[in-house]
Amino acid sequence: MNPRTLWARILITLGGIAMLLGAVDPLEGSLLILPGSGLIALGTFIGQSQRRVIRYWLWVFGLIAVGVAAMFVLSAFGGIGGKNGHSMWWGVLVLPYPVGWLMALVAALLALIRFLKARGRRAQA
Repeated sequence: MNPRTLWARILITLGGIAMLLGAVDPLEGSLLILPGSGLIALGTFIGQSQRRVIRYWLWVFGLIAVGVAAMFVLSAFGGIGGKNGHSMWWGVLVLPYPVGWLMALVAALLALIRFLKARGRRAQA
């Protein structure tokens, strides 16, 4: 295995672990989920994956980044709803965060299925 592929696998693995650990508490875990998604995007780029895979992970990273930024900005201004006077509709700005995380989860599950199928084919051969 060449060093480029090794580094790509290490980055993708570390990013996946960070995203899973961050999912325990999505608010404080966003400080793990955001860099984790960035590591996966970087790993796919370094590993010279197909363009559509790289583009997909860049979208995941971008959505998570926008959602996390909105979440922190809204928190800095006192949150939403309640007695602070900010409408609950401001919460729509946070939606890219869970959408990006779910996209990452779907991609991870599809990769796991592909891996298990390939492993099954190798065992039969």
